[in-house]
Amino acid sequence: MATDPSHFALVARQLLRGKVTPFLGAGVNLSGRAQGGAWERGRNLPSGGELAAYLAESYAYPESDRDLLRVSQYVDVELGEGVLYEELRGLFAARYEPTVLHAILAAAVPMLRAAGAPQQVLVTTNYDDLMEQALDAAGEAFDLLWYEAKRLDPNCGRFIHRAPDGTTTAIERPNEWAGIDLTARPAVLKLHGAVAAQPEGDSFVITEDNYIDYLALTDVATQIPKVMQDPLRNSHFLFLGYSLRDWNLRVILSRIWGQQKLTLNSWSVQLGATPLDEKLWASRGHVDIVAEDVADYATALKAALDACAGALPAA
Repeated sequence: MATDPSHFALVARQLLRGKVTPFLGAGVNLSGRAQGGAWERGRNLPSGGELAAYLAESYAYPESDRDLLRVSQYVDVELGEGVLYEELRGLFAARYEPTVLHAILAAAVPMLRAAGAPQQVLVTTNYDDLMEQALDAAGEAFDLLWYEAKRLDPNCGRFIHRAPDGTTTAIERPNEWAGIDLTARPAVLKLHGAVAAQPEGDSFVITEDNYIDYLALTDVATQIPKVMQDPLRNSHFLFLGYSLRDWNLRVILSRIWGQQKLTLNSWSVQLGATPLDEKLWASRGHVDIVAEDVADYATALKAALDACAGALPAA
C-alpha cells in the first residue's frame, strides 16, 4: 500500500522549518543496490552481515556464527586493533557514490537557508563518508563530529570536531563548547566513529569491547555538545535504514534520551516491519512506521520538498 502523499508534504514542511533530524542507518547504503546484488569494494558498501562474513573468511574466524561484533572482537584479540582498523579503512575509504537520499539531504541545505530556518543535524551510525561527499558535491560547508573509540587514544570517549577548514579539535567540555553554528551550516554527527581523511583519525565502534565501553565507561549523551542537544531533543526524527531489532540503535536512543520518550512524533522508514518493531518503536514514543524502500521514500520526499520550497514564510 502506497504511503499517503500527505505524509511527505508534512515531513517536507517540518524539515524546511528545521524541525526534522534525519537519522541514517546501514540500510541507507543498501537502498541503491540492485535487488539480490552483492557488495563490491569500491562499488557497493557492505551490510553488517556482509562485513561480518568478509572478516570471518579473511581471518579464519573459528566459530559458525557471523555476528559482526563478535567477529570484529576476534580480529582485534588475535591480531590487534591496528590490523582491524587497517582492514576497515581499506573497505570504507574506497570511493563509493552517495545515494539519492544523501544527495537530497544535501540539496535541502540551500532550501533551509532560503527559508531562514536552522540547518540540519545529520545523525548517523555509519562509518562511511557518503553524507560528507554529498555535501561537498553540493558545494556546502559543514561541520563534522565523530566519536573517538580507539582505546589508547587520549580522547577516547569524546567527540572530535572537524571544521570546514579542516582543523580538528577534541571536545573536552561539551557543555561549554560552541564551535558550530546551525544558523549558518549543517552538522554531521557520527555516533559510531568514522573513516577519516587520514588513517590516524579513523574511529570505529565495532567490537564487543567497544560497545561495552560505549555502555559502561562513557555517557555518550553528555559528550554530545550542548549546542546540538536541543535540536536532538526537540525535533521530529526521521529514522532511515534502521530497525529497533538492531539493539545497537536501542543503546544509542537509551544513551541520548534515557527513559524519556521522544516528545514529537517521528517516523521510521523500513520495509518488512513486524509487530515487535511496532512495539519497540511505541516504547520510545510516537514513531510511525512507513513501509517504503529508502530510495523510493527519498524520491517522494524530494518532490514534496520542491513543492514546499518557496511556499513557506521565512522563519
